[in-house]
Amino acid sequence: MNRDIIEGNWKQLVGKAKQQWGKLTDDDLDVIQGRREELAGKIQERYGVSRDEAEKRVKEWEDSIRH
Repeated sequence: MNRDIIEGNWKQLVGKAKQQWGKLTDDDLDVIQGRREELAGKIQERYGVSRDEAEKRVKEWEDSIRH
């Protein structure tokens, strides 16, 4: 999914992000505002995974919501 599409549709995608990553708070999601790098950083922080793993999870999520 195109980065601009995520940022542009973030308000609609927040619910899906909450379902995928329950450890992210509403404040986290407000800070992220659809920015992929911020999302990966918060996943890394909340779930204790590497940056590469967090980015992989974001990519998988992007692919799943595209369909």
